[in-house]
Amino acid sequence: MVVEAASQEILQRTIDHFWETIPPVWNRVRLHVRSIATENYDISVEQFHILRHVRKGMASVSELATIRQISRPAVSQAVNLLVEKGLLTRQHSSDDRRYVELQLTQSGNEMLNGIFDGNRAWMMEKLAGLSPKEIACLNNAMIVLGTIFNDSER
Repeated sequence: MVVEAASQEILQRTIDHFWETIPPVWNRVRLHVRSIATENYDISVEQFHILRHVRKGMASVSELATIRQISRPAVSQAVNLLVEKGLLTRQHSSDDRRYVELQLTQSGNEMLNGIFDGNRAWMMEKLAGLSPKEIACLNNAMIVLGTIFNDSER
């Protein structure tokens, strides 16, 4: 019983540390992505996410609305702006003319690469002071968290 109580206490402290660490870290990363996207490329964070999802294979307004959990009209408005900026194109499907497929343009791909590269460089600066052992520990912790929270069986 003493071991179980100690384990519960350790788990509770771990959960508390999670909430004290992960949301603030994620917010800082998002803020940095937002600043790169808005200051360097003049797009909103929502537009950035739409471009990112199109790159990952989400090819329609409906799919984007579902994955982003926002209305189809809101996604359509963002897509219209991205098309006007030359970052996305719309193409009617040859199988179903009602289906409009979204594709990144070369400029859209280059913009995403620039945002990702800028954020990766910033994160590398933040992590540069860690020892190899600390980096390995951080990597292992992320693998464990990913496994726990991505596994539908748990």
